[in-house]
Amino acid sequence: METNQQQEHVHLLIIGSGPAGYTAAIYAARANLKPVLYQGIQPGGQLTITTEVENYPGYPEGIQGPEMMVDFEKQATRMGADIRFGLATSVDFSSQPYKITIDESKVMTADAVIIATGASAKWLGLPSEQRLNGSGVSACAVCDGFFFRGKDVVIVGAGDTAAEEALYLSKMCTNVHMVVRRHEMRASMIMQDRVLKTTNIMVHWNSETLEVLGDKKVEAVKLLNNKTQVETEIPVSAFFVAIGHQPNSDIFKDALELDEQGYIKTVPGSSRTSLEGVFACGDVQDKIYRQAVTAAGSGCMAALDAERYLSAKEHQQ
Repeated sequence: METNQQQEHVHLLIIGSGPAGYTAAIYAARANLKPVLYQGIQPGGQLTITTEVENYPGYPEGIQGPEMMVDFEKQATRMGADIRFGLATSVDFSSQPYKITIDESKVMTADAVIIATGASAKWLGLPSEQRLNGSGVSACAVCDGFFFRGKDVVIVGAGDTAAEEALYLSKMCTNVHMVVRRHEMRASMIMQDRVLKTTNIMVHWNSETLEVLGDKKVEAVKLLNNKTQVETEIPVSAFFVAIGHQPNSDIFKDALELDEQGYIKTVPGSSRTSLEGVFACGDVQDKIYRQAVTAAGSGCMAALDAERYLSAKEHQQ
């Protein structure tokens, strides 16, 4: 390690913001653990690119995603959490206290670490997809499908998540166009069967999206059939991408046990990772639910687990 690097020691370091990180900070601060939280590259996480949030309890009129994250941050700060800008760029968990480098320059040492770095939705990479993100383009049908009740929508993907979300959308949308790149789906047979038996889901086989059309909001989608090379334009009000998520866990891959998709493995019923004193919460360890409310719940678990760990450690000394 370079000797000219700044160093600072903290009792508990929280890496990442979003519902999981901020909730962990609220609980940890109230337990007088004096947590320091680094917000990461996207303070507030995925909710900052979500417009209306209507399914989080306590907001009867709904709330804008970025506004909700500001509320979470304010509450954590009021409880005494030290919230800072900065991105964790590398970790050294080979010995305690654990070392975490922030912005490739400052080294933090910590007695315990909570990882809440989240996951990022995989996108197709179309400029129009990013331009209309939040204006009809979404990577979460369960979050945003409600806003397109009675409308025609498109969902791209061929796995279990895409099939599940297509079925979810079919219950509220008039027609669901499912775009599948190949001549078959990757989804389990039971999910494929359900999709194919649902009359208002139209599967477009051997197809890919060329463009999402619309000026201020999604108005249509242009598809290309890979076999026939025929282009078609389908009028729709929303474009859902369900081709998977990428957990933001790269810097931990040599330090912690990850599953084959890169999600941090935690002991069932807890936030404990493969390393004592390191806890994980939110979407970086949850590939099943991926909701703000479940992320917040797991952030609470991580803070409680960290508190118990640190308390037991102090009693041993």
